[in-house]
Amino acid sequence: MRSNSWRATALAFIIIAGVSTVGLSGSAQTYPARPIKAITDVGPGGTYDIFARALGEALHQRWGQPVVIEPRPGGNFIIGGRACAESAPDGYTLCVLSRQTLVANEFLYKKIPYSPGSFIPIMNLLYNTQVIFANASLNVRSLDELAALAKAKPKTLTYSAAGIFQRVFFDRFNQRHGTDLVNVPFKGGGESLTGVLSGFTPIAFIGGANFAPYVREGKMVALAVDADERSPLFPDTPTFAEIGYPDTLSRSYLSLVAPAGIPQDIIARVHREVSDVMNDKDFRKRNLTDRGLAPIVDSPEHFSRFLEKDRMSIRAIVKEAGIEPR
Repeated sequence: MRSNSWRATALAFIIIAGVSTVGLSGSAQTYPARPIKAITDVGPGGTYDIFARALGEALHQRWGQPVVIEPRPGGNFIIGGRACAESAPDGYTLCVLSRQTLVANEFLYKKIPYSPGSFIPIMNLLYNTQVIFANASLNVRSLDELAALAKAKPKTLTYSAAGIFQRVFFDRFNQRHGTDLVNVPFKGGGESLTGVLSGFTPIAFIGGANFAPYVREGKMVALAVDADERSPLFPDTPTFAEIGYPDTLSRSYLSLVAPAGIPQDIIARVHREVSDVMNDKDFRKRNLTDRGLAPIVDSPEHFSRFLEKDRMSIRAIVKEAGIEPR
């Protein structure tokens, strides 16, 4: 039934993709006529929050209407998803949501207050390169040294993780090394950053942009990068494949969606405007590539099909990991 919801959504996007700028309804011609709210599923201060605010400001400059970012973190990303799903589908609530909200939570919980059909995918925005960081006070410079420290100090090392894939990685890490690193839930990148700096959760597996200055200052160490090649932000940090972890997991992404029922011509307008912003060279450099983010500009139809494939991938990983829905 859930798969059918995504297929129905994909069919809707074939129609949306064909909507031209000619003959738009009155709603799209005058849109936006008032401020827009953009719900996010992460807390303030993190990489995704900073990007969302930059995108909102760029759209404000184009539209002449404020785009107010409204963080709804917590509940393992369920709170943000619910807030989006329950919003009026009038085009004045857009949602910048993570992979966990859109796809993973369906397989992690027996019941969540939204479904795939609750959202209309507009476009995938970016991939976020994930990095494992450690507080410098741990005196570890590699994953092997981290494993040795965890064995020497059992049940004392904690970590924060950006989502299910990062948690599954550490489950595999614990099995591989006979360690017991413990996951501590967090509400957003800012909270995770504070946890590493304070030593409360001295290890994090998360998008790297906001952590880079602290690596340069020697307060943190970047141990490994989950990407096909080394990150320009961390040129001295090896990829997982380089250090013998070839079975890394699919990349994290951030997406733009809207509550189901939003008028199709408004979807077409939003998609066109956001694509223009994302394709601007200065915006890309300042807010994406310089921050270790890889921009994506796809169609609603392509994004809908991508989500369906990702659901199949996550289903397989959850089964492999033996995760039982809560």
